[in-house]
Amino acid sequence: MTTVLIGADGQLASELQEAFKDRKLVPLRHADLELADRARVKDTLHTYRPRLVLNTAAYHRVDECEDNPERAFAVNAIAVRNLAIAAKEIGAIVVHFSTDYVFDGRQRRPYSEVDPPGPLSVYAASKLAGEYFIRAILERHFLIRTCGLYGLAGSREKGGNFVETMLRLAREGREIRVVGDQVLTPTSARELARKVRQLVETGQYGLYHITNNGECSWYQFAQAIFELAGLQPRLLETTSVAYGARAVRPLYSVLENANLGRLGLDDLSPWHEALKAYLEDRRAAEGLP
Repeated sequence: MTTVLIGADGQLASELQEAFKDRKLVPLRHADLELADRARVKDTLHTYRPRLVLNTAAYHRVDECEDNPERAFAVNAIAVRNLAIAAKEIGAIVVHFSTDYVFDGRQRRPYSEVDPPGPLSVYAASKLAGEYFIRAILERHFLIRTCGLYGLAGSREKGGNFVETMLRLAREGREIRVVGDQVLTPTSARELARKVRQLVETGQYGLYHITNNGECSWYQFAQAIFELAGLQPRLLETTSVAYGARAVRPLYSVLENANLGRLGLDDLSPWHEALKAYLEDRRAAEGLP
């Protein structure tokens, strides 16, 4: 059974390749397939005729999306629609990834799959539109929202991930300012990928939240990174308003793995334990004790 992985040069895709390594896997990088090219997407799916499509491709430079709404909707919404249509034509199942940013952050309890979305940014609105296309076109789909993702491969489009950015700034001796009023759940790409593989095997299609467990602010996340890495940089807490990012982020975007729990599959690690494992794996990959 063939599985096509779109966006294969990303940090989540790297972990998905490992999680699905026992399948006939066709990894397609951005250079191999531009998701916004409708004809290429259709031709590619009809050529490989996969039973499963894993789509990790997205335009997720959140602030840039404010200045490039056409590009954001072209990649995150219209291209997803075209992918869903092509997948339906060949009878393929699609796993598509979305974001905690579809919520407005006004409630102070974890968001479940039944909570109404309220996007605050162009990026969030474009990702939500992509969700609607998947749900409207494909009956057999897994739509997965996740949060604060980090993985060993890094996020190449963003030039790293939050953990790697914090470690780099600390090595450079820079003063580091991190927002303390945005609360989330940092999530290990490795644990997410393994859970996706497990979920796909159930055949229980639909919308799922998948994150590590617990919650923290970005500032508390940074504190934990430095504590576990044995670093003591000058770390200062700031606010979203003072930070002044172009795109508005939700102040609270913790996700509840409610549908996963109903299947008895919500056994992901607490975020602090997942971070510790990531840093240990990172040191092992670099050959450090």
